[in-house]
Parts: sequence; structure tokens; C-alpha cells
Amino acid sequence: MGVRFGLLGTGQWATSVHGPGLAAHPGVDLVAVWGRDAPRASALADGLGCRGTTDLDAVLGDVDAVALAVAPDAQAGLATRSATAGRHLLLDQPVALDVASAETLASSAAVAGVASVVFFTARFDPGLAPWWDQLRRGGWGVATYVEMGSIFGAGSPYAASAWRKERGGLWDVGPHAVATVTVGLGPVETVAAVAGPGDTVVVATGHRGGGAGSLLLAVDAPPAARERRATFYGERGVLHRPELHTPASEAYRCALDDLLAAIRDGTRGHPCDAAFGLDVVRVLAAADAMITRPTPGP
Repeated sequence: MGVRFGLLGTGQWATSVHGPGLAAHPGVDLVAVWGRDAPRASALADGLGCRGTTDLDAVLGDVDAVALAVAPDAQAGLATRSATAGRHLLLDQPVALDVASAETLASSAAVAGVASVVFFTARFDPGLAPWWDQLRRGGWGVATYVEMGSIFGAGSPYAASAWRKERGGLWDVGPHAVATVTVGLGPVETVAAVAGPGDTVVVATGHRGGGAGSLLLAVDAPPAARERRATFYGERGVLHRPELHTPASEAYRCALDDLLAAIRDGTRGHPCDAAFGLDVVRVLAAADAMITRPTPGP
């Protein structure tokens, strides 16, 4: 019998990545899908061969771990409640939309002694493993990260995402940027940020040891301006991130593998755990505080 999991959430990522990934993994016994909308929870659960419910306490009473696929403003509370109940955590990013909620989550996980992994997609991409290894060897002083997305067009699965429209690229793709530049440059110690057209944000990061990063982020850019790249510069030369073609489902399987290993071995302190998720939120919140946005009209 595998580790018993509950899936919290019924949205796009729960349906396309988290749910199928959990159901297909040989080390997982998917017990239930929880959601606030009973018909949606039941429909997703039926397709995954488990039960659907709106009763979170019932799920937590039947599982060893939970995978969260909910909006970040809901995730921190649900994850904190799950950790307090002693359930291991497979989290999505950002783990919260404010520092206080992220601190409570990370503290609850630490006090309960549960394992946690945050699913920063590229960090678990098996096709990028050699590139991450090169970054970890050190010798990098400067990084540029560009994520100019255009996700609100007709047919996009994120077109109706309220939190993405409100928070923009800083909070949607910003976590991936921070999780990338810290691998090559180390922890972020200083932050500066300015807003550009639309939801565009430019963030400058100062890193322990003297490194510097430049992050250009948007999810509502003009379609013709879409671009994604990451480049590091240093004594080793110039290192470009390869194009990302691995399905998210494969990266999710690797994140799940890491969480299962931590549960099995009793290890804690994964590089992408809830404490690191908190570090990322601190960077994003510091940048957000420097941005002046236009006041919405009546």
C-alpha cells in the first residue's frame, strides 16, 4: 500500500497535473479529492478512482499527506491546517500571498515535523538536471531571468484566474524566477522593483556573496512580446537555460518522488520545502511593496 494522499483543489492544475500524477504514481494511494464545490470534487474524484468530498477534516483523518492545487490565498490556511494535523505537504507556488501567512505555514510544518516540497516546476524538470548541476558548481555573479507571458487570451486555461489578474506576473511567474536565480547566486538579501506597462515588473535582486539578478516578469504582455529565458554570467562564462519542453506531469512526478523519499527516510530540509517557499514570498512581498499601481476606477 502506498502513502495515502488527499488532493485539495479541483481547478486547472488539479485536473491536468496533480490529480493524474497522484493517481498514476505507484507509491501513492489517492484516497480523496477535497473541494468547496461538491459536484466538481465528485466529478474529479470519479475520474481518479477515489471519493470526492467537501469535508476537509474527514480527508485529513484518512490520509498521510496532502497535495494542494488551490489559489495561493487559500493554500496557506489549508496547508497550515493539514500540517498541524501531522500531514505531509506537496505545495504549489507561491505558498502564500503575504509573509505572515507563509511564516505561519512554514512554522507549522517545522513544529509538526512534517515533510514538505513546493512544486517549482522547472526545479524538478528531469531534462534540466544537468543545467541545475552546472549552476550549483558556482562561479556565477550575475543572472537575468525573463518571463513575459500572455495568459489571458481566449482559450487560455488561466483566462478567468482572478488572483493572477489581480497579482500579475510578479506573483505568478515571479516564484519561478526567484527559485531559479537563487540556485546560481545564493539567497536574496536585497530587493528593488519598478513597474512597467500593464502588469510588467522589473525586480533587481542582491544576493549573499555579492551576486546580482535582474528579473523581468509579466503574464499580461502583448502576445508578440512573449519570451522566456534565463542566463547566468560569471568566471565560467555564459550559461543559458535550455528550452523547456518537458511536460509538467513529469516534473510533478519528480517532486512527488522527493516528498515520498522524505516521508520514507524521515529526512527534512528539502531545498524546495515550505521554509524556502517562505523565503520566496519574502522576496516577492518586498518587491511588491515598492511598486506603485494605478488606483482602479469606479
